[in-house]
Amino acid sequence: MNRAHLDKNKADVASMFDAVAERYDITNDAMTFGISRWWRVEITRSVDPKPGELILDLAAGTGSSSVPYAQRGATVIAGDISEGMLAVGRRRHPEIQFQYADATDLDFDDNTFDVVTITYGFRNVQEPQKALKEMLRVLKPGGRLVIAEFSTPTFTPFARFYKEYIMRALPAVAKAVSSNPEAYVYLAESIRAWPAQLPLAHMIRDAGFDQVKYRNLTGGIVAIHHALKPSGDAL
Repeated sequence: MNRAHLDKNKADVASMFDAVAERYDITNDAMTFGISRWWRVEITRSVDPKPGELILDLAAGTGSSSVPYAQRGATVIAGDISEGMLAVGRRRHPEIQFQYADATDLDFDDNTFDVVTITYGFRNVQEPQKALKEMLRVLKPGGRLVIAEFSTPTFTPFARFYKEYIMRALPAVAKAVSSNPEAYVYLAESIRAWPAQLPLAHMIRDAGFDQVKYRNLTGGIVAIHHALKPSGDAL
C-alpha cells in the first residue's frame, strides 16, 4: 500500500506513516523550508504547558511536537496509530511515554488530562466529530483543547496559488528527500480537502467545547484552534 485514499482508513493511514517514520521530521522541515520550526514554537505557546500538567499529544508521530511540552515540566503521553512512528519516537525520546492511541477510541478514563492536543494529524482522522467527543471526554473540566492543522490562507489570490501550485509541488520536494513520496501525494490532497478555519471552529463547538477560537500562522497556511471543556462538564 503506497498511498492512502481520502477515506482515511485507519490501517492505510498507519501503514503510510510507518513507511515514512524514519525520515518524517527531516522531510517536513524540507517541505516547509524550515518554517515548521517556528510554527512549533507558536503551537507550544498556544498549548502553554505547565509543570505538573498531564498532556495527551495525539498524532504525535516521532514526538517532535511532544518534546517542548516535556521540556516545560509537563508529563506527556505521545499517542499515535502508527507503530512505526511510535518505535522511532521511543528510540529518540526515551523520556516521553509513547503509546498507541486512536483518536476516535481513546483508552483513557474520563476527566484525565489537563490538555489534549493534536498537530497536523486531525485531518487524517476517519471520524473527526467522534474524535472530538473522545477528546472532550478525557479532558478534565476546564481542560484545554489545541488543534494545529493546515488550513486555508486568508488572502484569496494567495489561497488559490497555494492550493493549486504549492500543494502540487510538495510531492516533488518529497521525492527528493523521502523514502515514500507517494505518501506525500495523499498528504497534499488531504490538506486541499480539509475545511477552512471557521467550519472547523463550528465543528469543535458542536462537539461540546466552549470558548472556541483560532489564530492563523503564515497567513492561514496553518491555523491553531483553541477551546475549553466546560468547567461544569464532568462526564
